[in-house]
Amino acid sequence: MKTKIIIMLLLVFLSSCIDDGDYGIPIPEEGQNIDIPANKLITFKALYGRYAQAVANDKLIAIIGEDEDLYIEGYVVSSDQAGNFFEELIIQNKVDDSNPDEDPRLGIRLDINVGSLSDTYEFGRKVYVKLSGLTISESNGVLTVAKGEDQNLEQIQEFEYRKIVIRTSEVAVITPKIASLIELTDADENTLIQLNNMQIKKSELPLTYAGEGIDEFDGFRTLESCDLGLSILMQTSTFADFKSIQVPQKKGFITGVFSRDFGDDFNVLVINSIIDVQFTDENRCDPLQFSCGLADVVGTGNLFYENFQSQVNNRLVTGNGWTNYIEVGSEGWEAYVATGTNASLDRSARMQSASSGDVSNIAWLITPAINLDVQNGETLRFKTSSSFADSSDMQVLYSADWDGSEANVTNANWNILSDAYIIKDTDYFGSWFNSGNVDLSCLTGTIHIAFKYIGSGNPTFDGTYELDEVSIDYVP
Repeated sequence: MKTKIIIMLLLVFLSSCIDDGDYGIPIPEEGQNIDIPANKLITFKALYGRYAQAVANDKLIAIIGEDEDLYIEGYVVSSDQAGNFFEELIIQNKVDDSNPDEDPRLGIRLDINVGSLSDTYEFGRKVYVKLSGLTISESNGVLTVAKGEDQNLEQIQEFEYRKIVIRTSEVAVITPKIASLIELTDADENTLIQLNNMQIKKSELPLTYAGEGIDEFDGFRTLESCDLGLSILMQTSTFADFKSIQVPQKKGFITGVFSRDFGDDFNVLVINSIIDVQFTDENRCDPLQFSCGLADVVGTGNLFYENFQSQVNNRLVTGNGWTNYIEVGSEGWEAYVATGTNASLDRSARMQSASSGDVSNIAWLITPAINLDVQNGETLRFKTSSSFADSSDMQVLYSADWDGSEANVTNANWNILSDAYIIKDTDYFGSWFNSGNVDLSCLTGTIHIAFKYIGSGNPTFDGTYELDEVSIDYVP
């Protein structure tokens, strides 16, 4: 939960006064309807406000007193039936996204030490949550309600959960919020969303949902937007009953809970079952890709090198033949020096759209022309790092027909160099990763190589990418 959301909700909370009264609500039999008096029922906004007030007072949790006879009502949007959720319920306050200005759609996570919760609280089931004695905090980056007196939340236990999460007789039809990736914010966490015109990244099509040797606890597969060029990771538990099924090969729409990964490092989409993935359109939107493989030998000759040492900190990268083109937005590639956990390599180039206010930000850093017809064994090497990519994206491409003018950058044909490794969200953000020795020798003519960033000023997509030690070599 980002600070600006918390501050906004704090204002809401401070304007919400609850008369606690002096009587409690009897716990009904399972499935029995229940009337919660208006002075006992609080909104999700007020619940968020409790946590906001705690944060404003330099506390990491908000505890609701045992004597506070308060409830919230919501609808279950998660299901552990297929094994992709475990010992948790995700509930949101509305069945759809109507009247967002008056009553914003919000969600919470309930941490419960019980398996097979969907047997009692199936998808769409309306519930009341008795808040007395519960604790509100962040867990894995999302607002969570559980027990405990410090930030290390304790689960609601089996002997008590039915008295806390009260099951009504209503099962509602939940309509997901249809949104583009760039529209998603922290307020959408713990809620059901639908993303249209999406597909699995081409290089990951041979994989299963979470059944590979590299998948530990969870598998992460890249969902690409055919409209924006942005992506988000689909998170699948290695305990899901569909983990060994190959990911869908086509494109379409997908529905799931918008959340954060276990380490709170990046955004994820978590589906309830593979029925939530409706990829039926064979017309994929794969970008043009080129692969010559990785070369075994790094040549001793050099056609181009840049370590950004001659650049000026916090200024746009210039000189050495670079074209620093801002296609959309206000931010471009700039030089910087950083120390600490995510240190630069002395001086590096970075691109970030944080605090830009840009609805969209696309920036290109393009090398000068490289003639591949006068030598042999050409290769490309570089290093990348990130400061929490936050679902922004970086690509490395080449063009054989760009004329060198900014006016024609987007008119040229650009191919992704698919063999080049670029840091991923799942990589440790404090490390620098080698691209590999990308073979260019099967290309001919004169080319340009571009490093392209796609993001926005939205905190969900405002990550930072760093670039350094760009070298194009050849064998004399």
